[in-house]
Amino acid sequence: MAGDQLQVLNALDVAKTQWYHFTAIIIAGMGFFTDAYDLFCISLVTKLLGRIYYHVDGAEKPGTLPPNVSAAVNGVAFCGTLAGQLFFGWLGDKLGRKKVYGMTLMLMVICSIASGLSFGHTPKSIMVTLCFFRFWLGFGIGGDYPLSATIMSEYANKKTRGAFIAAVFAMQGFGILAGGIFAIIISSAFKARFDAPPYEVDALGSTVPQADYVWRIIVMVGALPAAVTYYWRMKMPETARYTALVAKNAKQAASDMSKVLQMDIEAEPQKIEQLELEKSKFGLFSKDFAKRHGLHLLGTTTTWFLLDIAFYSQNLFQKDIFSAIGWIPSAKTMNALEEVFRIARAQTLIALCSTVPGYWFTVALIDKMGRFSIQLMGFFFMTVFMFALAIPYDHWTHKDNRFGFVIMYSLTFFFANFGPNATTFVVPAEIFPARFRSTCHGISAASGKLGAMVGAFGFLYLAQNKDKAKVDAGYPAGIGVKNSLLLLGAVNALGFLFTFLVPESKGKSLEEMSGENEDNGAEGEAELSSSSNHRTVPVA
Repeated sequence: MAGDQLQVLNALDVAKTQWYHFTAIIIAGMGFFTDAYDLFCISLVTKLLGRIYYHVDGAEKPGTLPPNVSAAVNGVAFCGTLAGQLFFGWLGDKLGRKKVYGMTLMLMVICSIASGLSFGHTPKSIMVTLCFFRFWLGFGIGGDYPLSATIMSEYANKKTRGAFIAAVFAMQGFGILAGGIFAIIISSAFKARFDAPPYEVDALGSTVPQADYVWRIIVMVGALPAAVTYYWRMKMPETARYTALVAKNAKQAASDMSKVLQMDIEAEPQKIEQLELEKSKFGLFSKDFAKRHGLHLLGTTTTWFLLDIAFYSQNLFQKDIFSAIGWIPSAKTMNALEEVFRIARAQTLIALCSTVPGYWFTVALIDKMGRFSIQLMGFFFMTVFMFALAIPYDHWTHKDNRFGFVIMYSLTFFFANFGPNATTFVVPAEIFPARFRSTCHGISAASGKLGAMVGAFGFLYLAQNKDKAKVDAGYPAGIGVKNSLLLLGAVNALGFLFTFLVPESKGKSLEEMSGENEDNGAEGEAELSSSSNHRTVPVA
């Protein structure tokens, strides 16, 4: 109940926006900046890897990674991320947020460098080594999801908490942007120094030996922002909510937050003991948890899973879109470094025009509109635009209509970012009890990564032409792009429906949302029953 709120937690809830809030956003956000750089930079260099290691003498087109190798190189980090989200999410609740936070960052630094130093005598051995280190890189990245979200939610005040957590996630956009810009700089510098003819003029000479350094430098630079952030992460005190509510150390929580908030805070150890006696100690897999939070966890996992299927399916159409508007010409008309430059420029423009603005619209409006409204609106417009692309798909394939297709495509992903891509990250960090918060966020995020694998790889196979003669090399026949878009529209519609399982947390304290202020008696049960009846109604 409200009277049970510890002074240290109340002080955090009502604190005015201060410098320490922005410090926390930067420290947690730089982790996400690194995550996005590391996850998305591989897509900038996969074409180059194909040219270097899978060149075929006399072939009409430059070498490309075989489908199974391409799927492994691009997807192994997702597998690592999923495992890391589950493991570090659980560990963050067992050992504390701060202790685990440094581990994830060091793993990212080591594996970023090791990925760029991948070695071997054959193309296969180099790809195996690269995949090995990218799995463990993903493992570290996975830990950053639940820990960054939980730390930011537990540091924030309740008035602007949504914007602060969303701002941490929005640093992903800058990470993608930085990856593209850095690849442009490196490829331009190498191209100026080691120019080469296009593939159609000189197949072997179009890929200079020095191109092997380009992909390694791009991959390794991801270690820099993580290494710079490590010192500041280690200086952050443990969150007061973990220290007080999980570790039961009221004195330490009050001491830490007194320094952070620059005010005197009473320790109140007796109140912690009283709360401990009053509260039920249900476990994560108990009937009590299922009764109180089961539908909430179902809501956060399903919506994140469905969102990421649609979000990561964008890989299906990017190459067609880039080619259609002239950003990336045919591969044989370019040398290897020119192709890296063109792909990086295209990704940078997409990030600048669609990805980054969507994230920051969410940051600006999440505490005004609420999480529920933004997520519902995002899924609604994603559904509308997917069906608008799919139903008249033949119309969009005509050359005169390609620009309209690009606009519709961009709007779909603008509303993903100004919508469920941000809110699915924010909400799980707000609605579960402190002792399960990191674990439940990790479970929700891992569900999302499972969806990402379905979107990125399942639809890559599904979207292949129905005519076996027209499929990409190495792939079986699929259901075609039009049917894939219709299916993605249905996925978004399901996301819209499952959003109704997710509660609105705007303007409420974390303890109100999780029910941690409720007694274990009949009064608490009555409050819980009452709150569960209105779990999805947005706060006015």
